[in-house]
Amino acid sequence: MSLRVLIVDDEDIARRRLERMLAGMPEVEVVGTASDGVQARDAALDLAPDLVLLDIDMPECDGLTLAATTALPAVIFVTAHREHAIEAFEVDAVDYLLKPVTRARLVQALDKVRARKADAAPDVTEVVREALADGRRPPRLSARCGDVLHVFDAREVQRLCARDKVTLLWRDGTEYVLDESLNELERRLEAWDFIRVHRSELVNLGAVVSVHLGGGESSVLLRDGSQVPVSRRALPLLKKRLR
Repeated sequence: MSLRVLIVDDEDIARRRLERMLAGMPEVEVVGTASDGVQARDAALDLAPDLVLLDIDMPECDGLTLAATTALPAVIFVTAHREHAIEAFEVDAVDYLLKPVTRARLVQALDKVRARKADAAPDVTEVVREALADGRRPPRLSARCGDVLHVFDAREVQRLCARDKVTLLWRDGTEYVLDESLNELERRLEAWDFIRVHRSELVNLGAVVSVHLGGGESSVLLRDGSQVPVSRRALPLLKKRLR
């Protein structure tokens, strides 16, 4: 399986070394290079590579920030710093290579990318989700406010959350209480683009305006102005679903 590769590193020597190593490998084409995160973002858009070999410590925009905020293809981090490995895999990196990279280790990483591409046939979960959504009426949610039971089209609900052992939703500034648990709602609404972003938060992807990263804590901004926390575990899946 052929791979079109973009090399991103602020050190010219490092870029040239990776180019030389890749030049001797079958079915690998280096389609471009970049020396900082801004150039890399533009190159990824213009060149449409299959893989980005990405340094972390760079000017303008570091590699981790670039991977977290940009819809990149497969990413292999190539860095001199051991301490960022956990963060790298949280942004769905395929592999994490320490400089100086050996040819054998690079070949191993490229094989991982090929394996991931081979598995990139339509996601069965996604296919099932779409089939369910196409074949069923939109789900309704029954929620209480005082002595009145209200019925909502789930597609119009932006957020459901668990608070003090009850499940809540808000509409137009009013709080409503549901009898279903957040786990039950997650299973029932998965086919309608709801995703668990935190142990106590379920959001409608269609209501997401932006994803805020940094400071060790992430969040999403919804159309109604709500800022909802996103757990470190949920962040990679959220970004994948939004793409």
